[in-house]
Amino acid sequence: MSSSSRCMWMRGGTSKGGYFLASDLPADIPARDAFLLGVMGSPDPRQIDGMGGADPLTSKVAVVKRSERAGVDVDYLFLQVFVDRAIVTDAQNCGNLLAGIGPFAIERGLVSAAEGETTVSIYMENTGQTAVAKVATPGGVVTYTGDARIDGVPGTAAAIPVTFKDTAGSSCGALLPTGNVVDIIDGVEVTCIDNGMPVIVLRAKDMGITGTETREDLDANEALKVKLESIRLQVGPLMNLGDVTEKSVPKMSLVSAPTQGGAISTRTFIPHRCHASIGVLGAVSVATACLLPGSPAHGLAALPEGKRKTLDVEHPIGAMGVVMETDDQGAVTDAAILRTARKLFDGVVFAP
Repeated sequence: MSSSSRCMWMRGGTSKGGYFLASDLPADIPARDAFLLGVMGSPDPRQIDGMGGADPLTSKVAVVKRSERAGVDVDYLFLQVFVDRAIVTDAQNCGNLLAGIGPFAIERGLVSAAEGETTVSIYMENTGQTAVAKVATPGGVVTYTGDARIDGVPGTAAAIPVTFKDTAGSSCGALLPTGNVVDIIDGVEVTCIDNGMPVIVLRAKDMGITGTETREDLDANEALKVKLESIRLQVGPLMNLGDVTEKSVPKMSLVSAPTQGGAISTRTFIPHRCHASIGVLGAVSVATACLLPGSPAHGLAALPEGKRKTLDVEHPIGAMGVVMETDDQGAVTDAAILRTARKLFDGVVFAP
């Protein structure tokens, strides 16, 4: 007999996945992971026997519960379900699925909706960060309809501004976990940074590419992927992440000069496939690297003036705007991003 659980499938930002109440999933972690692998149809490159979309961006899970922390509404645990391997990992956060947490919490009755707009404070269990999302709730009801547009998603939807707090070193213990703005690995200059997502930032040209290639071209570049993985495996311990062979972090972001009027151009591996765009928190980390003099990104970036800077991080299908607040010394104090979300279905999902 199949096992089942109540679930809401949602698009959050440029990703989508299953949103579950923690109480609707097995408390035993191995049992939970086995259930989620069955739900997604993993391991299988097509995920044909499950809900996964044969892509890491559509094989994601959000687990939500009412928070017991002061000043926080809900706790959010992100789980990445691998596509072609029987792995479920909580080693990273997901700022895209985060966009759906506020609406989901209101829809499930964890947060009472206010008239017009509802503020939802979210503790991200993966990294110990807190984010604040503002959800449109006209008449005290979540709406997904609006005029906001984000690259990578067709059409428009209701805007969900998300502000991140205390993101520096959330996974690695420090903004620059190696203690350096620049490290040299395999003869390549890299910036190892964690401002919400552990990322290795390096110049595209240093890896033998222009940084303007398509996702498909880069996915087919096996020599490039071998070089990237060599650097990633060496840097994992230096970033306090240990052996990252079976982990989805750190991400690898190859940067080049902007070509579409933005601040920087990126091609990001997550970590073994090229991202169709760029993750929300990955964009925050890359944008932060742009502000570090001496980093590979800084020398290529087109940076605006002022203590508040909006950096458009270009990616294969557009750009993601990151609003950075800086102090008098130029250090980042807050980062905010505009996302949207949409409820796709609400019901019961089954695993074999």
